[in-house]
Amino acid sequence: MALLAGMLTFVLACGAELTVVGALLGFRPGGSPPAVGSLGEWADPDAPSPTAPATSPAAPENVTTKQVTETARIPFPVQIVDDPALPEGQQVIRIRGVVGVKTLTYEVVHVDGEPTDKRLLRSTVTRPPVTQVVAAGTATTAACDPNYSGCVPVAEDVDCARRGDGPAWITGTVKVTGSDIYRLDRDRNGVGCDEKN
Repeated sequence: MALLAGMLTFVLACGAELTVVGALLGFRPGGSPPAVGSLGEWADPDAPSPTAPATSPAAPENVTTKQVTETARIPFPVQIVDDPALPEGQQVIRIRGVVGVKTLTYEVVHVDGEPTDKRLLRSTVTRPPVTQVVAAGTATTAACDPNYSGCVPVAEDVDCARRGDGPAWITGTVKVTGSDIYRLDRDRNGVGCDEKN
């Protein structure tokens, strides 16, 4: 009995010491032990949890989409063909090129009234381009028109130097011996390109 009483006294004494030590280390009755590294520190019950998710940003309130159309130019291709009736090095436009047009349809996204994204939906050729055809002379000797004395080239049109839009020009004067098909003799004195103006 004496031995039993001594052991009970020892257990009670140790329990009291453990309670005191637990209080010093941050234990609370019925609670969990403090985290590693927080020895002697009391947990703040009002502190936010470190794993609490961050608040996500608010979604845009006004998102709209609309379709818009734009037009763009299509450059015309150029085709060059040999023409033995023209002197070598001379070029004459036989068919004038025409620029084409295409229509582009886009979807545009607006956020709070401001465009933020643009996506091409379709592209439609509304006017195809017309190929420009250019004749390039290949004759090694110049072909001269028989209506004039002095070589006036045979071309779609011939003008005096620094006058008219060609595509061929002559320098100096020529004598009209036949029909003035290029209208070089404006004052009708029988000499072409002799006018001062």
